[in-house]
Amino acid sequence: MSDRMIKQFMEMVRIDSESGNEAAMIDYLQKEFTAMGGEAIKDSYGNLVAKFPEKGCSGKAPILLSCHADTVLPGQGIEPVLADGIIRSAGDTILGADDKAGIAEMLEALRTAEVYPPIEIAISRQEEVGLLGVKNMDYSLITAKIGFLLDNDTLDTIVIGGPSYFAIDVEIKGKAAHAGMEPEKGINAIQAAARAISALKLGRLDEETTANVGVIKGGMIRNGVPDAVSFLAECRSLNHEKGQALADEMIGIMRKEIEDYGASVEIKVDNLCKAVDIPADSHSVEISKKALKTVGIDAETTFITGFTDASIYNNKGIEVAVVGIGAQMEHSTEEHIHVADMEKALGMIIEIMRLCAE
Repeated sequence: MSDRMIKQFMEMVRIDSESGNEAAMIDYLQKEFTAMGGEAIKDSYGNLVAKFPEKGCSGKAPILLSCHADTVLPGQGIEPVLADGIIRSAGDTILGADDKAGIAEMLEALRTAEVYPPIEIAISRQEEVGLLGVKNMDYSLITAKIGFLLDNDTLDTIVIGGPSYFAIDVEIKGKAAHAGMEPEKGINAIQAAARAISALKLGRLDEETTANVGVIKGGMIRNGVPDAVSFLAECRSLNHEKGQALADEMIGIMRKEIEDYGASVEIKVDNLCKAVDIPADSHSVEISKKALKTVGIDAETTFITGFTDASIYNNKGIEVAVVGIGAQMEHSTEEHIHVADMEKALGMIIEIMRLCAE
């Protein structure tokens, strides 16, 4: 067991780094990369880009290794506990293996690999809240044309495609009134929202398309007709045109239901990323498969309707496959990781480096 890797992982998850507040984690990594002999600089958005010269080879093209520094909520005061070969959070928080396990595995691979080509490392911030870091990355700092995103959970899948994602923010204006004395003078914004939401098709709509309403806020007092409600919806699809059509359909339904009720509405739509995929036989995928075989895993390619930084890299012309780090039940307080899976991920990364140096 790589005690050093596990110790550093547990050290890193104790660093608070919820999305938007990951500066301490970025600073930690900048010092770490520099101490390891790399050049590490922050771009204007606060992302971190580090570079390491080749080792044991020459004349090879650089590769990109990428992770994200932020975690979801609740991610403050994390206390990791190792028992029976599994690392969990001790309290009512996430663990932060997503994506600090990937970072720990990458750091240990850099320390122990005997050969690798020039390495470029991109650590993005605010990945969990819309890929904001990678969208605002200074790409003049990156020259690699292929890369590996260490941010998939399972080791036996390699993600080669992600969805178009549409965030839909809805603001409803009704009319306030006393709910007992003169409710007929009011326009109930909560009921208008309920009409709109109940008319939507939500959940998994087909194998590549989903829709959801995740947040609703409104009302101030029990005995008042509420005059304002907001809710947050989304849709995503592995087919961009289908995703766009669904977003347009959802907007049309919401606007009709709300206005027919007598309320007014403002709807904001943001296409946060566009569907993209790379061929199943692309160079980064083939290398990933070969590397995983050396740790006893026959990996399959897959598409996901979640999104990762790879969607942006691939749309920018950098071929990036998403490989596993071993985390389980991410985005929940049940998140955990097996030390054995971290060891396999470490072996995979070392072998990726070796293959890219051939």
